Amino acid sequence: MDMFLQAINTVCNPLTLLLIAGGTLFGIICGSLPGLSSSMAIILCLPFTYSMDQVTAIVLLVTVYLGGAAGGSISAILLKTPGTPEAIATTFDGYPMARDGLAGKALGLAVTASAFGAIFSAFVMLLAAPLLADAALSFQSAEYFALGLVGLACITSIGARNQLKAVFSVFIGLMVSTIGLDSINGQERIAFGQPFLINGINYISVMIGTFAIAEVYKNIESYHSRDTSLKTPDKLTIQLMSFRDMARMWDTFLKGSVLGTLIGIIPAAGGSIASLIAYGEASGRHKDEKPAFGEGNPRGIIAPESANNAAIGGSMVPTLVLGIPGSPVAAVIMAAFLIIGLTPGPLLVRDQPVMLNAIFLAMTISAFLLFIGGRFVTSQFAHILKLPYPLLGILIVALGLVGAFSLKNSFYDVMIMFIFSLVGYCFDKFNYSSAALILGLILGDLIEVSLRRQIIIGDGSLAGFYTRPLALVIIGIAVMALLWPAGRALLAAGKAGKLD
Repeated sequence: MDMFLQAINTVCNPLTLLLIAGGTLFGIICGSLPGLSSSMAIILCLPFTYSMDQVTAIVLLVTVYLGGAAGGSISAILLKTPGTPEAIATTFDGYPMARDGLAGKALGLAVTASAFGAIFSAFVMLLAAPLLADAALSFQSAEYFALGLVGLACITSIGARNQLKAVFSVFIGLMVSTIGLDSINGQERIAFGQPFLINGINYISVMIGTFAIAEVYKNIESYHSRDTSLKTPDKLTIQLMSFRDMARMWDTFLKGSVLGTLIGIIPAAGGSIASLIAYGEASGRHKDEKPAFGEGNPRGIIAPESANNAAIGGSMVPTLVLGIPGSPVAAVIMAAFLIIGLTPGPLLVRDQPVMLNAIFLAMTISAFLLFIGGRFVTSQFAHILKLPYPLLGILIVALGLVGAFSLKNSFYDVMIMFIFSLVGYCFDKFNYSSAALILGLILGDLIEVSLRRQIIIGDGSLAGFYTRPLALVIIGIAVMALLWPAGRALLAAGKAGKLD
C-alpha cells in the first residue's frame, strides 16, 4: 500500500500529468500517420527523457506507446491505411463502416475498445505480473511455432471470400518472409545479390502498398463510374458507445482483452498478432451476424482494438520482470530503460517498487485521455476527407511515400511499396487476400525460426512438438480453427440433406 501511495504521489504531480497527456496525444498523432509508428514516436521522445526522473521517463514512454496503438485505428478506419501494424485487422470492418457514412461510430468503437483493453491489461499487469512472467518463461520454440500456427489460422476468417485463395495468399507471404539472411545460419536467401534485399522485406512497406496504394488504384479505376468519396458529415466527431451497446457486446470486449494480454506477455508476439487472433476468434464465433465481418460489423473493430491495446500491458510484464521484450515496441522501451540507467529483470521490481504501480496508474489515466485526444485528432484529421478524391488519393500516396521512405531513408522501400501495391490491386481484382499475405509475412520468421530451433534442440526429431503438452494443445487449437469452416459446411450440408 505504501508503494501504491508513493506511485500516486509521483504520477499526480502536475508536471507528470502534463507529460502523460502530452505523451498520449503525441502517440495518437504519430499512430494515425502511416509510417510514424509507436516505435518511432518513442524514439522521438527519448532525448527528452534524459533529464527526467527514471519513473517519470518510463511513464512518458509507456503512454506514448498506448497512444500510438490507439491512433493507428484512425487512418485504418478513415483511409484504409493502418497507421501502425497493430491496426491491420481494424481496416477489415472499420473502413467499410466509414465508407457507408458511419466513420464517427467506427472511431467511437475503436476508442472505447482501446481504452477498455488498456485498463484491463493494466490491472492484470499490476496484480499478476510474477505469475504471468513464470507462464511466459515456460514458452520455448515449440510453443512459439504453435502460436504462429494459431495466427495463420486467422485466414479462415480474413480470407472469407475464398478460403483456397486465402491459403495461397498466406503462402506467398511466408515465401516473402524468407527473403534475406537466414536467421539460423546467416546464409543469403532469394536476395539475388542485391544489398537492399539482404535485410529482408519490411512488412510496413508491403502493408502500405497492398492496403493504401492499391485502394487508390481501385478508386481511380472506378472514379468516373461511381462516387468513391466517404459519406462524412461536415464535422466528423467520435460517437462514443453507450453502456447498453457495451453490455450487449461484453464478450467481445472481454475476450479481445484477455487474448491481447496473454499474447502480449509472450515475448516477441506483440499487438499485431494479438489483434489478428482476436479478430479471427470474434469472426468465427459471430459469423452469422449482420452486417457480416468484412462488411462493417462492429465486433470487427472492438476485437482487434481491445486486443492490441491490451497487449501493451501484457508486453510490459516480460519486459520489466524478465528483461525480455514482449513486443517490438517494448524492445525500444527496454533500450530506453538501459539508456536512462535501469536494468530490466527480476531485480527491477525489487529495486524500483514504485515503478510497476506508476506504470499502472499512467496507463489508466492515459486510457481515459484517449477519449479527449481521440476527439481532437479525429476532428483535425477528418478535414482531409472533404477533399475531392483525386486530391485525397494524391495525399494518401504522399503519406505512403513518406511512411515507406522514413523506415530506413531508403528509396528501395518505396520501390517495394509500389511493387506490392500492384500485387494488392491484383489480389483485390481476383479475390485473393492481401490481409492473409501480410499475416504470412509477419508470422513467417517466427514460425520458421521456432520450427528449426526446436528440430535442432531435438537433434532432428519432431518429438518436442507433441511431447510438450502446452505446444500440443496450442497446435490442436490451430488445427481445429483451420478445419472448422469445412466442418461447419459439412454439418450444414448434412442438416440440409436430412430436411430434404
